[in-house]
Amino acid sequence: MKHVVFYDAQCPFFFYVKKTFRKFNWLNQIKWVAIQETSGTGRYPYLDGRHTLEEIHMLTKEGEVKQGFETIRKLFLSLPLFSVIGLLLSLPGVSRIGSPLYRWFSDHRHQWFGRYDLPRYA
Repeated sequence: MKHVVFYDAQCPFFFYVKKTFRKFNWLNQIKWVAIQETSGTGRYPYLDGRHTLEEIHMLTKEGEVKQGFETIRKLFLSLPLFSVIGLLLSLPGVSRIGSPLYRWFSDHRHQWFGRYDLPRYA
């Protein structure tokens, strides 16, 4: 089983994050799904009512739903090359800084990077 990461395929920043992280998914731990592909399918009921276009989300292989900073931390922990970063982000108190910082960045990403008219999946 894999972690399933739900990302905004109209966001240039997350498009390139996904593209970069896929190169380091050596253990094939992560499946990427564009949030634009999920609505109306009924395949992802655990996303109902969540702000999936505002924050990156993940369904872990353990069945937990993570969002925002927690997803980023789990991504780093899942990729061998970046696991040390994930461990640092797991230190006590880091989420008190990391979560607001992630939300601030997410709130401004479209101003900085723009938005694709159509989703990009490749």
